Amino acid sequence: MELGYAAPDGYLPRVLDQQMDRCLRSSPAVVVEGPRACGKTWTGRRFANSVVRFDELPTTQIKLEADPTAFLVGGTPRLLDEWHLADGVWNAMRHACDDRALNGQFILAGSVRPTHTLTDHSGAGRVARLRMRPMSLFESHNSTGSISLSALLNGGACHADAPESDLHRVAELVCRGGFPRFITLDPADAGDRMGDYLRDIAMLDMHGGQVSHDPLKMLALISSLARNEGTAASARTLIADTAGAGGPSDRDTVRRYLDRLVESFVLEPLPAWSTHLRSSATLRSTPKRYFTDPALPAAALRATPQGLRADLPTLGLLFESLVIRDLRVYSQAERAEVRYYLDSKNLEADAIVTRGPGDWAAVEIKLGGSHAITSAVESLRRIRNRVDTDRTGEPSRLIVVTAVGPAFETVDDIAVVPITLLGP
Repeated sequence: MELGYAAPDGYLPRVLDQQMDRCLRSSPAVVVEGPRACGKTWTGRRFANSVVRFDELPTTQIKLEADPTAFLVGGTPRLLDEWHLADGVWNAMRHACDDRALNGQFILAGSVRPTHTLTDHSGAGRVARLRMRPMSLFESHNSTGSISLSALLNGGACHADAPESDLHRVAELVCRGGFPRFITLDPADAGDRMGDYLRDIAMLDMHGGQVSHDPLKMLALISSLARNEGTAASARTLIADTAGAGGPSDRDTVRRYLDRLVESFVLEPLPAWSTHLRSSATLRSTPKRYFTDPALPAAALRATPQGLRADLPTLGLLFESLVIRDLRVYSQAERAEVRYYLDSKNLEADAIVTRGPGDWAAVEIKLGGSHAITSAVESLRRIRNRVDTDRTGEPSRLIVVTAVGPAFETVDDIAVVPITLLGP
């Protein structure tokens, strides 16, 4: 599809672009959801021929009450930015899709998952949905992409020299994160802005109305979630962890606050993988919680590249968060899902990339070093042996993602690839 007239200067291509192009060709409307400032508006403008922003017009609500269809008039695709703030526009858009009977009419971008009342009538058959995340390292030009995840899943080779990066550089990338406005900033400056981002999330209501939560309790919970990044910490654990910082003191409040963070795409739970095993072990089923970008927990922890370099366990946890973000971006382009594996015998894979029944790959995430890589490789072999491959199928690939070092393959084709070489 040709660029829309609203395409911004300096736009950095996103992995999502090809998915957007495909959806506009096959669906009347495309809803793009994701955290604030992850690039939804710019990507929408890259494809749009007209734009209306519902967070800019002071008289918007009056006009919406009088005639919501007036906002749908303009060149198509028409970008309806922050559409969740516009009562009535969803149903008007839905009817317009029916009346026009054409694909590629609307792009709806929003940073909060709307309540049911905003979408009383389903968009089924009219609306395609895309999830947008902060930039992967490939999108921000911090990964060469010379090793393709798609190619690996299809049996491609994994060989490349070590990239020009070290653990300090990886720590900088963790603290800087992938929000487009911050990728050119010094990591310290980016960390300050991410701290502002978290305070805004805590101070402002996520649905644009009156504040219905305690900002100090929310900040305390965010800090606890950062300390428990990549875990399935229970409400009881989070309450105990925030007791000295004025956090929420009951389970209902914790769950309500967690729901708000998920609704605003600050948190993105990682679901467990359900499969058939050869052993008597049982699989864990509780989702793990990850922030949508590693810079968010890094900011909550007030981490710096220097501090993380001296605290390798914490760097390892935040590096895992970075890799999960990038795997989600690249996997979505493959119509794949990312999950995790953990059984009752504590055998674990940090990520399972699955494109459907009988098509799966297991991923372990390590900073690097021969001992850690060897341990990860052995863990992946045990998972391959424990999964009932007669019913689930052989894994398409076993992969170790590292922070540093070369890309290579073991004698049984397990791929070892640094994140700064990985791409879609």
